[in-house]
Amino acid sequence: MKKAKIYIPTKTAMQSGTKNDEKWVIEFETKDTGINPLMGWETSSDTNSELKLEFSSKELALNYAKKNKINFEVIEPNKRKVVKKSYADNFLK
Repeated sequence: MKKAKIYIPTKTAMQSGTKNDEKWVIEFETKDTGINPLMGWETSSDTNSELKLEFSSKELALNYAKKNKINFEVIEPNKRKVVKKSYADNFLK
């Protein structure tokens, strides 16, 4: 049975906007990892671990996983806490 996690990917350190916060990703877990004896890299015989499927909503991702009989875990995103800052606050305290 395939196992996957459904989540919203985090932004890179170079991003500050919230434009791509609405896409959800299904990522399959890697099985049977090991070290390639020739190159010394990490390897796996499972090619599903290379897939990342993107969906525009959480419901579409859940429906896809249920339809294809994929065991999944949903990781809910943390809410962004916005702190209002003002330059004048530096001199008022």
